[in-house]
Amino acid sequence: MTRTNREIVADCFENLFLRKDFDAAKAVLHPGFVTHSPGLPSGRDAFADAVKNSPLADAAAEIRHVVAEDDLVVVHLHVAGTAVVDILRVEDGLLVEHWDVKQPL
Repeated sequence: MTRTNREIVADCFENLFLRKDFDAAKAVLHPGFVTHSPGLPSGRDAFADAVKNSPLADAAAEIRHVVAEDDLVVVHLHVAGTAVVDILRVEDGLLVEHWDVKQPL
């Protein structure tokens, strides 16, 4: 059974922010993963390690919405008093590109 882009991204974000299973999250990040978010490094390992070692790593998080269309998936979540919207591009079952916006709640 082929997983949808929505399922791939939702599982990755649950692993990153809810389960804190960074190795499982890395499994769906392309080795050449590119983030356009200032302050976050590109590359699968660098990105996952940055999230793992961030001050928000232990913060409570709640995924509010996941919306997908074609190769783009949008995740709306709340982390430590901040609303975050992440936009991810999926290619061949891997997350290849990332953008985000943040706003205090």
